[in-house]
Amino acid sequence: MSSNDNTRPAYDSVIQSIADYVFDYQVTSAKAWRRARVALLDSLGCAIESLPACPSFIGPVVKGTVVPEGFPLPGTKYVLDPLKASFDLGALIRYLDHSDAFPGAEWGHPSDNIGAILPVADWLSREGNVNITMRDVLEAIIKAYEIQGCFQFKNAFNKVGIDHVVLVKIAASAVVSKLMGLTREQTNAAITQAFADGQPLRVYRQSPNTSPRKGWAAGDACMRAVHLVLMTKSGQPGYPTVLTAPKWGFYDTSFDGKPFVFPVAFGNTVIESYFIKLVAAEGHAISAVEAALSLSNQLRGRLDQVRAIRIRTQEAAMTIIDKTGPLHNAADRDHCMRYMVAVTLLKGDWLTTKDYEDDAPWATDPRVDALRAKMTMEEDPQMTLDYHARKQRKCASAVSVTMEDGTLLDEVLVERPIGHPWREDTIDCTKAKFVELTDHLVRDPAGFWDECMSEEMADIKVRDWMDLFMARQKLNM
Repeated sequence: MSSNDNTRPAYDSVIQSIADYVFDYQVTSAKAWRRARVALLDSLGCAIESLPACPSFIGPVVKGTVVPEGFPLPGTKYVLDPLKASFDLGALIRYLDHSDAFPGAEWGHPSDNIGAILPVADWLSREGNVNITMRDVLEAIIKAYEIQGCFQFKNAFNKVGIDHVVLVKIAASAVVSKLMGLTREQTNAAITQAFADGQPLRVYRQSPNTSPRKGWAAGDACMRAVHLVLMTKSGQPGYPTVLTAPKWGFYDTSFDGKPFVFPVAFGNTVIESYFIKLVAAEGHAISAVEAALSLSNQLRGRLDQVRAIRIRTQEAAMTIIDKTGPLHNAADRDHCMRYMVAVTLLKGDWLTTKDYEDDAPWATDPRVDALRAKMTMEEDPQMTLDYHARKQRKCASAVSVTMEDGTLLDEVLVERPIGHPWREDTIDCTKAKFVELTDHLVRDPAGFWDECMSEEMADIKVRDWMDLFMARQKLNM
């Protein structure tokens, strides 16, 4: 098609299917609604946990600015415009890598989308949209999880060097469009804006360039999504063949010419099966950490007698967290399986976010590097197959230890680690995590959790829900 051809083609079918799902799909699953509540509260807890690590970049761009009818950033005195609020909340939810995860050919964290959803809904509610309730927020969460997760099943953005937060931008653009009252046609346009936008390189997640940007990349994607929806609402048109246009479309420029593959239709699959991080560790490492914790009792006082440690795991872990050599910062450490296993063996307890910091004792403990040097990692093909099989839903690792005298300890295999959606203790443990992360800031966090898990919570206006939370904060306002 030449640049002078005024005929507008239909939107690519993938774009239309996303918009149709956002506007037409009715959520009827009680489990989906329940796990959306859990996702919201868990994300809130993770955001509060990240506050001490992020003071240099959260808050208004112009110091002291308080936005009329703006979003009150949890745990702070800041009241922000929807763009900066989306950046800040999205960054806080993700910064310490402690929220959730969803596996597939692409791996990602669907709770990232809440960084855009909650501030926009709150802002709209404060501006006079009296009909917008927490049910709208929960529905947007369910649908954003589904859009992002369905892309992740079979579409490996990592293979072409693009970071998975591209999916946050796409999913958030879709659901925020509906929250903002855009038409279906405008929503199609907004989704195409997300695809046409410059896409983030995965370079900041991979050695030797692993850096803190991996913690705020989701916030950036949330902010971009909100801005692109606002631009669309202002009258900016979309790009109907943004995916399929020869030479200039996303497929040809950014995806090796391959079309997207969707093994399931959009529904409730992702919200009902996402993985909750109950341990502060990169998601693919949690099974190995749990195995190491099991071994730590046998090895107490004997770690200097270890000759070798063998880790069998899935392909995704080999790609993301198989690191040797120096680790330069917290972002490097929390993306190194060997570091996580070594610290767990030495500590004899679950990792916390503080265990990765530069001032953590483990960061300079020579025993950590000594153990790392004794480790080997290898892909187990069956673990990779089970990782991708939706009926298996495994994220397995196995750890075995050989002692200096040749004794081989029994290998410990963990297939569905703590936080797995199929484990009966996951929701109760998530509540305990929320209480632990927020108790210093929120009055009676367990009571707040129980109130928010009730059916009645969905009918509360968003601004009233946020004000209820802010009123429970132990802040010197």
